[in-house]
Amino acid sequence: MDVAVQTKKKEEILQAFQFRHATKMFDASRKITEEDFAFILETGRLSPSSIGFEPWKFLIVQNPEFRQRLSEVSSGAQKQLATASHFIVILARTDASYNSPYAEYMLKEIKGMPDDVFELTSAAFGKFQNNQGLLQNAKTLLDWASKQTYIALGNMMTAAAQIGIDSCPIEGYNYAEVHRILEEAGLLENGAWDVSVMAAFGYRAAEPPREKSRKSIEQITHWIE
Repeated sequence: MDVAVQTKKKEEILQAFQFRHATKMFDASRKITEEDFAFILETGRLSPSSIGFEPWKFLIVQNPEFRQRLSEVSSGAQKQLATASHFIVILARTDASYNSPYAEYMLKEIKGMPDDVFELTSAAFGKFQNNQGLLQNAKTLLDWASKQTYIALGNMMTAAAQIGIDSCPIEGYNYAEVHRILEEAGLLENGAWDVSVMAAFGYRAAEPPREKSRKSIEQITHWIE
């Protein structure tokens, strides 16, 4: 890549990171185009995940009544649910163990592995998950899957910022109540999925009250040479 082009791209990416902030109130009159939101979702779809299991699903909540139900049990999302152009609840897979039907589906159907390669790969993944302590119980496995959803979330927020769209990651909700609402609506598919994190997308109603503050690069890095 040409040095000038590379420099320009770096500047544009850093500008996007400077632009992005956790938007609490969106301009409800402005809507993200279908094309732009498809782009954001595509960056989530193409995101990396541990051992390539893609243990995520994106629920795009546009129904006003359903948003209101979530708002009643999500103290940290009330303003966003009321004003965001698009609102996502990201689910994490609950059964992403190496020997699950889901793992077999991912390896055989999505990745196209023949049986002999599948057996070797599955055994290697089983060793990895065991070494990481992921197979202790359902909670440790769900926590691992949920970590992967944050990779997709980060990529979607960054991609949105690069095209001038605001976002806000949200963990301020009553897990049990959100789980119940989604379960009653059949959206957790009989326990195959569970709630991981929420995110709102749209256009800010006002500029943030202060500049972005972060630790210095020296405070967060330690080189081992």
